[in-house]
Formats: sequence, C-alpha cells, structure tokens
Amino acid sequence: MAITLSELVQLIGGDLYGDGDLEITGAATIRDAKDGDVTLVDRPNLLGELVESRAAAVVVGRDVAPEEIPFIAVDDVHEAFGQIVRHFCPPRPTRRSGVSPSAKISPLAILGDDVDVYPGATVGDDVVIGDGTTVHAGAHILAGCRIGSNVTIYPGAVLYENTIVGDRCIIHANAVLGAYGFGYDTVNGRHELSEQLGHVVVGDDVEIGACSTIDRGTYGPTTIGDGTKIDNQVMIAHNCRIGRHNMICSQVGIAGSTTTGDYVVMAGQVGVRDHVDIGNQVVLGAKAGVMNSIPDGETYVGIPATPFQEQKQKQVVWARLPEMRKQLRQLQKTVDRLATEADSHVRADAA
Repeated sequence: MAITLSELVQLIGGDLYGDGDLEITGAATIRDAKDGDVTLVDRPNLLGELVESRAAAVVVGRDVAPEEIPFIAVDDVHEAFGQIVRHFCPPRPTRRSGVSPSAKISPLAILGDDVDVYPGATVGDDVVIGDGTTVHAGAHILAGCRIGSNVTIYPGAVLYENTIVGDRCIIHANAVLGAYGFGYDTVNGRHELSEQLGHVVVGDDVEIGACSTIDRGTYGPTTIGDGTKIDNQVMIAHNCRIGRHNMICSQVGIAGSTTTGDYVVMAGQVGVRDHVDIGNQVVLGAKAGVMNSIPDGETYVGIPATPFQEQKQKQVVWARLPEMRKQLRQLQKTVDRLATEADSHVRADAA
C-alpha cells in the first residue's frame, strides 16, 4: 500500500512542495503519526505540534506553509486526507446477502427489493421495509413499522410498534425508538403508567447514534425532522418535536413536549426541561441547562442557560470573587474602625 508523494498528489489533487519520490506508508493524525506516515494540519496553530511529530509529510490548507517537511497544499484538507486514509485502509466491500433463514420475518411483512435481513433479526406483522434497506443481526422491528429505502439498522436496535423511519436513515446499535414515555399518574398512592398510545416518526436522512432513545408520544407522534443528526446516548422524551438538520451531541437529555426549530445545535450534556420552545439556529453550549424558551439565532450557555454575552460577564465577576471578598473584609474592618472612633468622639463630647 506504500505510495509516493507524487502519486498522492495524483490521488487527491493539490500542489506538492518537497520530494515527490518520498515514500509514504500510512496516514495518521499528528499525535499518532510515525515514521513514513503522512498527517494533516487543518489550521495554522497546529504547526507547533507538527514540529514535534514524526510524520514524513503533511497535507495542509492553502493558508499554511510548513517549514522543513514536505507538504501538499489543498483546498479541502479533510476531504483530501479522507481519500488518503481510504487508500491505506479501504472500507470493507459490502455485498447483498438477502434475508437470512435465521431471521424471523412475519408472513404479513412486506419487504422491498434488495433488502438484507441478517441472522437473529426479527420483523413483525404488517411491517413495510423499503428497497435497499439493511437490518443487521439482532435488530428487532415490531409490528406496524414503516421503514424507508436505503436505511441501515445496526445490531441490537429496537423499533417499537408503528415507528416510521424515512429514507436513507442510519440507526446505530442498541438505539431504541418508540419506548414508553416517562409519564405516570399518581392514583391512591401508586404511580400508574399514563396513556402511551403514540409512536415515533423519523424524517429522511436522519442518523441516530448508538444507545440513544426516542420515546413515543402520549397520543400522537414524537417527531425528528429531516437531516437531523443525533449522537450516541441521547435521550429524547415523549411528544418532542425536533426540527430539521439539528445537531444533537452525546448525552443530551430533552424532556417531554419540547420543540426545536431548524439547524439547532446542542453540545454535549445539554439538558432541556419540558414544554419549552427552542428557535431556529439556536446554539446551546456544553452542559447548558435550558429552563425557558429561547428565540431564534441565540447562543446560550451555563446552568441555568443564559445568553452567551451575559454568561461571559458573570464569569468575569465570578473570577474576581476571591479578590472582592478580600476587599469587602478590608472595607468592613475600616468601617468598624471608623465606627469605634466615632463612638469614642461622641462619648468624649458627652463627658
């Protein structure tokens, strides 16, 4: 799999600076690069790390010019480096396998053309699966589900009854769609499960990460908009309406009946309370605790979440608290001293 720098340029395009006959035997990030590897620098502030790297060559953007190392300047560093990685570690070829005899397919299910169902998967009554969809081993699709075309459902994923999934979606391992919402009524001192009659609707081009959960609606659907990407270990509760092209990072928790607009970004461990509305193109920083609705285009951070500029001002004040505490104690001592002196003068005048 070794390749010269000149051959790499033919593969990815760009402009070569350095020895085109240099042989490259692998690709790795700066931290992991070893002798013979090509690495990447996607921003100028990484040049310092490049000096310490063992990499033989580097792929850079047009605005970066490393010294003392051969480099290839390209328009899109990540696209180019991805091509190099695929050269050294090509993806495993996929082949259609059809429906395994070890899968359990209801006779009432309808499967489209070129559908693969791997061993141990189950497909329930009245399920419809579109053309080109793959259901991996151990996945379970319960009765009444509707799965679009060219969907990939990875091992261990569970789709409860009547779940609807659009085209070209990816559902990663052990994700659960359509489980009961966390809703209870207290009757005679006991918590009794409330109605769980809804389902989940997932739009087109949605990706749902491993071990993420999306609960069914109470009476209607919990919905995920087209193009939304959900990371691993995300919890979306009952009756939520998630907009289009949201980016929801790992360990986010969204409580029931919350809605989001389009192009919302939620960083890791964001927590959103129930019954709030988050506008279009809102950005929520890591661990933000959202207690109230947020208008379009805002960036909120902190616990409780507040606008970014407001939170910056608070951080400045909090950083000064130890100093301010010392100043307050000194002022208190000064006040006490002045009060004592004043009292002494009053007594002296009275005498």
